[in-house]
Amino acid sequence: MTTSPTARALLALELLQSTPGITADRLAGKLGVTERAARRYVGILREAGVPVESTRGPYGGYRVGRGLRLPPLMFSATEALGLVMAVLDGHHDAGDPSGPVGSALGKIVRALPAPVAAQAEAVRRTTAPAPDRSAARPEPEITTALVEACSTHRRVRLGYRSEAGSEWIAEVDPWAVVVRHGRWYLLCWSHKSDARRAYRIDRVRSVSPLPDSFVPPPDLDPVAVLEEHLAVGWEYDIEVLVDAPAETVARWLPRALGLVEPVDAGTSKLVGSTSNPVWYAEELAVIPVPYRIVRCPELKQSARAIAQRMLAASE
Repeated sequence: MTTSPTARALLALELLQSTPGITADRLAGKLGVTERAARRYVGILREAGVPVESTRGPYGGYRVGRGLRLPPLMFSATEALGLVMAVLDGHHDAGDPSGPVGSALGKIVRALPAPVAAQAEAVRRTTAPAPDRSAARPEPEITTALVEACSTHRRVRLGYRSEAGSEWIAEVDPWAVVVRHGRWYLLCWSHKSDARRAYRIDRVRSVSPLPDSFVPPPDLDPVAVLEEHLAVGWEYDIEVLVDAPAETVARWLPRALGLVEPVDAGTSKLVGSTSNPVWYAEELAVIPVPYRIVRCPELKQSARAIAQRMLAASE
């Protein structure tokens, strides 16, 4: 426990905010001081303008009152990043007070004037957001470590598990964290592959900082590079011929499937890669003209399975 009076006063404020009605002896125990010292810290907060209320009796205790002057809010790194992640993808469950987002939101609600707080808490309790099946929520602790490594230009060792179930360890230079369609990616340079890579952060199992530093590419556009790179470097290389001009095919398919190149005036070639042939086959099924899978036996097998399922459904 820190011995700094300022740190203890701030910790006392956080305890009062998170545990309304806390008694002096419990506050003293949390702070690691005597009950008299705990009361002194409460007095320091009051002198600083924090509206600390007290109730006498066996069920009494301290709580932070509501007023026009808001008490300062103190967020942990995980809570702060959790709030940022919730704002960016809009799908985190803020109703769970034990999670980082719910804990941080609770601090904000407790600091609001009573009428506003009551409305906010009612919304928090009764709102049930519809799940986004395409969204993937990474662990805030993992994301925090990667964001910090990007910011300090520190190389890291990643433990990673692909959608197909393969696991590996790689040392990478983390360039940027990018949010795209509800999914979080790490854009980096992989020393294992000696190439650029884009890894799904929700599939990162561990992050270990290394002593080496790096210099990111100049004029890096993380979003543009990610879009370009999502279709390469995966386990299964793919080539598909489509009976349509390249500019038309490019409008039908998401850029993450790969690069569409013209073969001639009426034919185009799609070149990409994937770790999930079933998903890739499902994406190809939207093409409204004949096409032929030239490379990737796993993709051919997945396409056959989907075709048989669709034929069976029409019988």
